[in-house]
Amino acid sequence: MARRGIEYKYIVAIVSVFGLFMELLDATIVNVAIPTLAREFNATTTSIEWVVTGYLLSLAVFIPVSGWAGDRFGTKRTFMFATGLFTVASLLCAAAWSIESLIVFRAMQGIGGGMLTPVGTAMVFRAFPPEERSKASGLMVIPTTVAPASGPVLGGFLIDYISWEWIFLVNVPIGVAGFVVAWRFLREHREPNPGRFDIPGFVLAATGMGTLLYALAEAGTKGWTSTEVVGFGTAGVVLIAGFVAAELRAPQPMIDVRLLKDRLFRACNAAQFVGMTGFSASLFLLPIMLQAQRGLSAFESGLTSFPMALGVMTAAQPVSRAYTRLGPRRLIAAGLVVASLTSFAFYDVDGGTNLWLVRLLMYVRGMGFGLMLVPLQAATFSTISPAMTGRASSIFSSGRMVAQSLGVAVIATVLTSRLSHHGAALGNPATRAGAFDAFQEAFVIAGIMTLVGVIAALAIRDRDAAASMRPRPVGASTPGH
Repeated sequence: MARRGIEYKYIVAIVSVFGLFMELLDATIVNVAIPTLAREFNATTTSIEWVVTGYLLSLAVFIPVSGWAGDRFGTKRTFMFATGLFTVASLLCAAAWSIESLIVFRAMQGIGGGMLTPVGTAMVFRAFPPEERSKASGLMVIPTTVAPASGPVLGGFLIDYISWEWIFLVNVPIGVAGFVVAWRFLREHREPNPGRFDIPGFVLAATGMGTLLYALAEAGTKGWTSTEVVGFGTAGVVLIAGFVAAELRAPQPMIDVRLLKDRLFRACNAAQFVGMTGFSASLFLLPIMLQAQRGLSAFESGLTSFPMALGVMTAAQPVSRAYTRLGPRRLIAAGLVVASLTSFAFYDVDGGTNLWLVRLLMYVRGMGFGLMLVPLQAATFSTISPAMTGRASSIFSSGRMVAQSLGVAVIATVLTSRLSHHGAALGNPATRAGAFDAFQEAFVIAGIMTLVGVIAALAIRDRDAAASMRPRPVGASTPGH
């Protein structure tokens, strides 16, 4: 295939898109199904939250494993294993018989998905030279954003016109295709000294994040001062601090936190973490508000949020071209400002708001997301050596998933708390006004969370990312070609 004119770097990008699309599609396709799944399994708000949070947490825990696995067993083998596991877990989700079994199978999906993302990212950024990173980001950002934005539309259609099981079964043909293409076209890559698997680091990361997110999930119903919330929250923070201390001492850490000593890498990860916390919070709120309070069907709700994908597609290529002139700092900060303003605008959205205004807000939000994501992906690995790209990709991808998990957990807690404050219940006509007040206040919190990311973005120095901003030398060769 490469001999017929397609460079290997583009083959890698195509294969990676299969994994990214499937994993990111599944991260949001379930959001629009939350009300349906809650009715199907007679689940509480706190329980149903774990269908989303459990998946994201599992992603975050197993993303670091993929960095070591790719270096030890090879990126091709790891990518194929993760694709196969994700596909099988999707079949099991469709066969779930209770909310507990669904949460367990979603966690299994997260294991596969968590290993797909960083391995795919590492393969792409090894294949593309530093001066072409903005081009690679411009190519990847469209499917990367179309997938999560398409999730609510596709999920809504399947729920309204077929059945909820198909929101998981839709992954099967994508997974099979990705597995076959990876087997047929990818080249194997291993690092010579991957080291041993860091068991203490894995255990501390898994238990620390699990206990902390459990405390956040329970805070909405039991209160921030309850013994259970304080106990689990404190334990989570202590375990995560222990994880960082252990990784700093480990000769072969699961997450090499010493990479964060790199100024550019640290600043980009901080901007991503804070920004994605607010992004995921808003995306969690919108379908619940549209369905429970506006009475939209799952499909109608998905169509209302889909303009966000169009906004990203509008911004992606212009931002990619502007990157070499403007640098990452201003573009990322501008994207986060736009995103936060759209969240604040939802403070005026209620039962009488024209849905076209909501769609316009989502379109503008998508443009903000494109403004942030393209330069962030291009700049983050500018100063990272090829040998450390796999481990660095694990940190970057894990941080994104932890941020999304944290955003969903925090905003679900805020929403539950504000509903209780206003004496409202979701979908209850008698408390409709109070419920809209609760959603509006939650959107303001989500906007503040995103706006804080601007502070982190301003810490990025464009000169540190100079390697990714230089035009490609004429006649230069590319890795793997």
